[in-house]
Amino acid sequence: MLIAVSGGIDSVVLTHLCHALGLNFSLAHCNFNLRAEESNKDEAFVLELAEALDVEVFIQNFDTEAYAKAHKRSIQMAARELRYDWFKELATQLKFDYILTAHHADDNLETFLINFTRGTGLNGLTGIPMLNDNVVRPLLPFSRLQIEAFAKEQKITWREDASNASRKYLRNKLRHEVVPILKEINPQLLDSFQNTIHNLNDTAFIVENSLKAFAERAIVSKDSFGTTYKVSEFKNTGNPKAYLFEIFKNYGFTEWHDIVDLLDAQSGKFVKSNTHRLIKHREYLILADLKSTTIESVTLSADEVQNGIIKTAFGDLFFDEVDAVSETSKKCIYVDKELLKFPLVLRLWKEGDTFQPIGMTGKKRVSKYLKDEKLSLVEKENTWVLTSEDKIIWVLGKRADERFKITKNTKQILIIAIR
Repeated sequence: MLIAVSGGIDSVVLTHLCHALGLNFSLAHCNFNLRAEESNKDEAFVLELAEALDVEVFIQNFDTEAYAKAHKRSIQMAARELRYDWFKELATQLKFDYILTAHHADDNLETFLINFTRGTGLNGLTGIPMLNDNVVRPLLPFSRLQIEAFAKEQKITWREDASNASRKYLRNKLRHEVVPILKEINPQLLDSFQNTIHNLNDTAFIVENSLKAFAERAIVSKDSFGTTYKVSEFKNTGNPKAYLFEIFKNYGFTEWHDIVDLLDAQSGKFVKSNTHRLIKHREYLILADLKSTTIESVTLSADEVQNGIIKTAFGDLFFDEVDAVSETSKKCIYVDKELLKFPLVLRLWKEGDTFQPIGMTGKKRVSKYLKDEKLSLVEKENTWVLTSEDKIIWVLGKRADERFKITKNTKQILIIAIR
């Protein structure tokens, strides 16, 4: 196991408990360089602790303020991201089974109150999990007073962090000003809180199972374009907004009234977060990543086509000369190679593009063709065309062009396929 140790009473007590039990562990200490010489003294203390207990220790120094500024995070959030990223990196590289942190019952209460004051759903009120992937918090059942009593009884020394007394941070403000009043009102506050957390977790379990059953009914498909949900399933619930929130809350959306309005919106309407879009398409909602296409076109020389396989954004594009035509499909076409003018260009379609769908005598706008095919907004945005002298040879995966088809006079047959 890897124990996250700051030098404070909680993590030092956890370390001594694990040592007393004869467990196999190493220590990991983060120096965030936020308290000048005090930070260095914490580091020195942890090194001495590791030496006294004869255990391995890892130390990492961070420029926390620079990270917070670069990533637009609060100092506390920056420190949290830095330490957990490092702990997980250590665990992966050195094959630790578990990462132990020293969160206790008072931390749990404070986290509950922080989430409560900021506004949250049920998950924000279920407290800090005892086990979260490979992160374990063995001290969660115990209060700060119990830990202090144990440390004094066992004559365990630790480092005091002066910043814990500051009212600057919300957590400290709650710890020093709000929680004491609550404990005065109810001396058994932590016991009552633990019961509440257990009840809320039981309720969360029921909700999670209900949402899984709902998702199984609502999800139509999952593919490279996104996840498609039936609008009717949301409408059939007694509270569509609640289900929309629970299903999509982890994708950065904030405009929940706009998302509810999508249920009755026209096709093509969407709501966007920093990472995703939720798009109305006929009788469906499509959840799609916000992918920025960095490559909008690829030029293919005659030599590259001759080599056979070209890597693309959507898979391998395969070229080969064949003697005869076998069965065609949306992912495979045959063209008269002599009609091609190199280099070919593979690109995203654009407004104004036209082609002559195979089997037709006249031209058609690609935009009209995609609309007639009833493609979703995401599918349209991710439609590529293969061109020769800006004439479309193939709307990839959909329809070939009449002008390049093979005839009885064709001497060189070229197969083009998506793999």
